[in-house]
Amino acid sequence: MDDIFGIPAPLLFGQLLLGLINGAFYAMLSLGLAVIFGLLNIVNLAHGAQFMMGAFAAWMLLAWGGIGYWWALLLAPIIVAVTGVILEKLFISRLYKLDHLYGLLLTFGLALIIEGIFRNEFGSSGLPYRIPPELSGAWDLGFMFLPIYRGWVVIAALVLCLATWLIIEKTRLGAYLRAATENAALVQAFGVNVPRMVTLTYGFGVALAAAAGVLAAPIYSVNPQMGSNLIIVVFAVVVIGGMGSILGSILTGFTLGVVEGLTKVFWPEASATVIFVIMAIVLVARPAGLFGRA
Repeated sequence: MDDIFGIPAPLLFGQLLLGLINGAFYAMLSLGLAVIFGLLNIVNLAHGAQFMMGAFAAWMLLAWGGIGYWWALLLAPIIVAVTGVILEKLFISRLYKLDHLYGLLLTFGLALIIEGIFRNEFGSSGLPYRIPPELSGAWDLGFMFLPIYRGWVVIAALVLCLATWLIIEKTRLGAYLRAATENAALVQAFGVNVPRMVTLTYGFGVALAAAAGVLAAPIYSVNPQMGSNLIIVVFAVVVIGGMGSILGSILTGFTLGVVEGLTKVFWPEASATVIFVIMAIVLVARPAGLFGRA
């Protein structure tokens, strides 16, 4: 296999893989945002900072505690989720009955504070995080070499996203969550502790961002700006998929990652803006997003 549409096959499939990897992170982060917005009606601008915290938690577990990648994949999301629960209890819970703008401004301020703390402590140059030995190396597929770790990232992200969708759409817990978005008082009347469920939902959304951060740590250098570099694109993905749409976040995240990757091959100059062009078109044609409700 030599050329496809005049493009060398290794280059085309390499960019397709890169698009899938970026799409995996877009999907996980936008899914966490959708979960939080769907129940809490909070636009969580701190999500990128919490993604970064997940990567730093993995790095600190390894550097300071000798705890490797596999345990970090479990522990780091829990650690960051606990910090998210604390923030929700102390600050965010006071804003649920106010306009969305207040939550957006608060979480934006929290993101700046968190990023500033990590930049002051660790600098901006970035810290390396090694790929676990079990996932190092690459597979020779004949038409390209597939790095094992990058394939693992795509599969792990897909599994986490689908598991989250199944929990929310197909279980009793998910039914309570969806019902609480429509009528929290009625759900509480049936004996469900809605405030606790809201807090845990925020913690779960934060844990998804942190898990994405752990997956990203061996690919990108662990640095305080890694979340802010992604979050603007992720918000565009959420808007395109539909604010609060779980399935929309997953499908749109992966699809736009692939579109962005292929644009780098066929029209490199447009690769940085293609997602925002798509967002503008969707907002004009369907303001609620592709999968959102008016």
